[in-house]
Amino acid sequence: QVQLVESGGGLVQAGGSLRLSCAASGRTFSSYAVGWFRQAPGKEREFVAVINWNGRSTYYADSVKGRFTISRDNAKNTGYLQMNSLKPEDTAVYYCAADWRGPRTTPLSYGYWGQGTQVTVSS
Repeated sequence: QVQLVESGGGLVQAGGSLRLSCAASGRTFSSYAVGWFRQAPGKEREFVAVINWNGRSTYYADSVKGRFTISRDNAKNTGYLQMNSLKPEDTAVYYCAADWRGPRTTPLSYGYWGQGTQVTVSS
């Protein structure tokens, strides 16, 4: 079992930065892929970024490539999403997810989810 808790969301002006954290419980976190997803009001949950178990492989949605960086610290059981050059269209609830089956881009591929953290980017 893995429990995930996101933090770090908030209100920021366009062009600003935020760093989201995903704190995990459970000794198996270090063997899980971690993904970040987001969901804006009235829209489906969409993939943002994913990192494999040892941090050596990452993949990003085109919409965030070059602006967001996913990372992890297995010693701290924590995943991160550094978000720079934020845009109003990045406004959403951001969720972290984890799964032992490896890095995936579809929400249904993940067995564990956090409760989400709100990110609001003002213009």
